[in-house]
Amino acid sequence: MADMASSTREDEQVASRRGPRAGQPKRRTFTAAYKLKILEQFDELEDPAGRGALLRREGLYHSHIDYWRAARDKGALKALPEKPAGRPSRSAAEVENERLRKENEKLATELARTKAALEVVGKAHALLELLSESADSGTRPGK
Repeated sequence: MADMASSTREDEQVASRRGPRAGQPKRRTFTAAYKLKILEQFDELEDPAGRGALLRREGLYHSHIDYWRAARDKGALKALPEKPAGRPSRSAAEVENERLRKENEKLATELARTKAALEVVGKAHALLELLSESADSGTRPGK
């Protein structure tokens, strides 16, 4: 029952409680090529220990093999898309644009902070000059 922390869904996504963020499940998707490769390796192994080692190495359950074998026998595995469902990958230009946008925002924030600091220093300098002039023009004690 300790392995019940993970569950397998029909769309072959594995949900695990050990995700990158607490409380967020980690989901894996498998390509049709990967499924066929694992099925081939699994079927080549006659030794149950070797089959178990393959499943442990790949982080799979025997139910994956059962579902994938049934899908392969129906011919559905060849009809699956090669790319897993999900958010499409971004192009190199989009990644570079995002990096430059973040850098631009960071530099704009730093520039605003520097301008504010220079303004404060300028006002402090003017105040010190004003105080210095009033101290110089003040009455001098007589002898």
